[in-house]
Amino acid sequence: MGLDLKQIPRVAKISKTDFMAIYVSKQQPVVIEKLIEDWPAYKKWNLAYIAKIAGDKTVPLYDDRPISSELKFNEPHAQMKMRDYIELLKEKPTNYRIFLYNLLKETPPLQQDYSYPKVGLKFLKKFPFLFFGGQGSKVFMHYDIDYANILHFHFHGEKQCILFPPSETKYLYKVPHALISHQQIDYTNPDFDRWPALKHAKGFVTNLKHGETLYMPEGYWHQMTYLTPGFSMSIRALPFNWIHLTRGFYNFFIMRHLDNFMRKKKGQRWINYKNEEAIKRTNKRNRIKG
Repeated sequence: MGLDLKQIPRVAKISKTDFMAIYVSKQQPVVIEKLIEDWPAYKKWNLAYIAKIAGDKTVPLYDDRPISSELKFNEPHAQMKMRDYIELLKEKPTNYRIFLYNLLKETPPLQQDYSYPKVGLKFLKKFPFLFFGGQGSKVFMHYDIDYANILHFHFHGEKQCILFPPSETKYLYKVPHALISHQQIDYTNPDFDRWPALKHAKGFVTNLKHGETLYMPEGYWHQMTYLTPGFSMSIRALPFNWIHLTRGFYNFFIMRHLDNFMRKKKGQRWINYKNEEAIKRTNKRNRIKG
């Protein structure tokens, strides 16, 4: 028995009117298979091209180690030249990922390879981020700090994406004062004896291939598994829901600073407290004994 996941709907192409009316207004995810076929990036972007054009850039790397008091919010675990990192991706499976990196700002020629789709969203054009991962690497279940509407474009290979709407937060063992689910949960093979509330969560899943676009609505939880080495780009638009907008401002200007302060003051005790509270609060909310 696995998670209760439906396949995310797919369309080949879609008009701005239909995209806004059917998916954005109803806050439902969708995969658009041919949205970016007119981008130069559709034909050009692969790992070899990135190594050629940005190989000398030193990039921040993250692995799958649990969050600890030793690192600040989104602080990388290592650094490497992009060329060497891509060689590592090709050579063997690795847990090292590039996360929320603005390579496009540092490598101007890449900026000529894409444009902002005219789908009705007002994009934040200074924040297009790239994400890289090796075969088998996983991104922990989380939602984004700003509650943005996100278009996520995948390149080179295939990745699995599991999504949950904000309504399912009560089942996901959310860590307090954080944007993540309890990191010991394996969403690709969940242990329902240990995490019983997950049995009630209803979500979505899809496998993204080269050139496909995933729309993730405001505040959606997402967990990614790279089935092959590859990379993706995300662009974001501010939330329409004023509650989400307010929560995004709180997360960015208050929550993350409070969390860093408590890590510095209490160290690992703060991390342990949050993880324990994630379990206690979820089980209590769902009337689960244990």
